[in-house]
Amino acid sequence: MQEALGPDLGSDAVGAAGAVAETSYRPLILVALAAIVALVVAFIVVPPMGGNEEGLSDPNVPFKYPADAIKANFELPVPHVVWPPGHHSGAGIVTFDVSIPSAILTGWIVMAVIVVLAIWLSRGISMVPTRRQNALEYAYEGLANFATSLGGPKARAYVPIFVAFFTFILLGNWSGLLPFVGRTEQLRAPTSDVNVTIGLALVAFFLFHIEGIRRLGPRGYFGKFFNLGAFRDGISAGLIGLFVGLLEFLLEFVKPVTLSMRLFGNIYAGEIALGVITGLTFVLIPVAMVGLEFLLNFMQALIFSILTLMFTLVAIEGHHDEDHADGHDGAAEHLPEGNIAPDPAGA
Repeated sequence: MQEALGPDLGSDAVGAAGAVAETSYRPLILVALAAIVALVVAFIVVPPMGGNEEGLSDPNVPFKYPADAIKANFELPVPHVVWPPGHHSGAGIVTFDVSIPSAILTGWIVMAVIVVLAIWLSRGISMVPTRRQNALEYAYEGLANFATSLGGPKARAYVPIFVAFFTFILLGNWSGLLPFVGRTEQLRAPTSDVNVTIGLALVAFFLFHIEGIRRLGPRGYFGKFFNLGAFRDGISAGLIGLFVGLLEFLLEFVKPVTLSMRLFGNIYAGEIALGVITGLTFVLIPVAMVGLEFLLNFMQALIFSILTLMFTLVAIEGHHDEDHADGHDGAAEHLPEGNIAPDPAGA
């Protein structure tokens, strides 16, 4: 190729390619060198402190690697109390006191961000949509179509609840990936605190039971669990029906436990894993872990919202809906042999 271009032109092309390669790699090399220098200076100017009973805050205790490095990157399950100052949570498993922990404070900040974004994106809605309006409509309609594709037309009435749960949990999950959340005592991802996830699960629990009673009435709703009509087929069938209904009724109280513990376990375990990897390694692997947690947090918000929607749709569905569907599907099976259903055209 160099012979075809001539000696001068070929050498110029090779030199230009080398200059471009050198120019492209030079900023990366400079950034890497600056990061190394900043890390060394940080260890000299602000040396890491060892741990005492209250945390990593005692300069007289030597810093122990990797235990203290791991401990510095995630919080213990008990949240820090922001208000009143100096207040500590009780030692018991279940305590009742008036205080504002770090998870609640961060949850309020997330809610404020959601409200501000909703007001800003919905401001000036018109028939000719702006870019902000297009973004809002695209996000909402995407979630609404996804909900109705799972639950059918009945799910359309619960789309706002589905979107609200998904948005708050998603931003709450992602808040834990910010550098200053979880590294300071005043801020913590809301969904990494079991108290917040239990609260969300209880809201969902009361939601689908109240909707079931409102749609079917108290008799129709509780009749799904305690069906006395089975005694028409005999005492044994009635007792079996009552026993199965009692098990289903008790399983309803397991739903908030599974909802809350699944969300809390995945988010808090992800923070522990990210803290351990950050304490043991340097930049590249923690960045990859943050990308993985970004996707997993999205999935956990989606799972919680989908389960809440599905539980609500199951709660508003009565036995007569299932019986009607079964009777319609099995109508052809009960036709006498040799009989053919009449043709509507009279053929």
